[in-house]
Amino acid sequence: MNIEVINLLDEKIDELDNLKEFLYNVCKDEKLDNVIFNVIIVNNEEIHKINKEYRGIDRETDVISFALEDDKSFNRTDFRMLGDIYISIDKVRSQSKEYNHSFKRELYFLAVHGLLHLLGYDHMKKEDEIVMFKKQEEVLSRYGIER
Repeated sequence: MNIEVINLLDEKIDELDNLKEFLYNVCKDEKLDNVIFNVIIVNNEEIHKINKEYRGIDRETDVISFALEDDKSFNRTDFRMLGDIYISIDKVRSQSKEYNHSFKRELYFLAVHGLLHLLGYDHMKKEDEIVMFKKQEEVLSRYGIER
């Protein structure tokens, strides 16, 4: 298993110190022992550019996942190369205040949300949203990360 947390900002974010270990444990619990993915921390300006370029949406967002397994031409190996999760640290800050929970809870929520997208979960249809959001809450609750 290879999980990287990459902070592209010029600031130390203490909550990132344990994010890799948290995601490693989530993957182990979910029987995902052969995965490779990155979590990349950016600011609103950078995620806005990414959102506009790749999704055609001209605004910032909180998390964007680029799932390699969505590309059917991608050759599989012994490892599942899942892709990249981009998280806006500015959105983590504002949404943790907006939803009245901790910075850590919002960061871990977005990381799990992004990971589930890499694994094929989606929330475009109501029935899919129910499944995905239930799974998110189960994972976070398992580790005591509550609202």
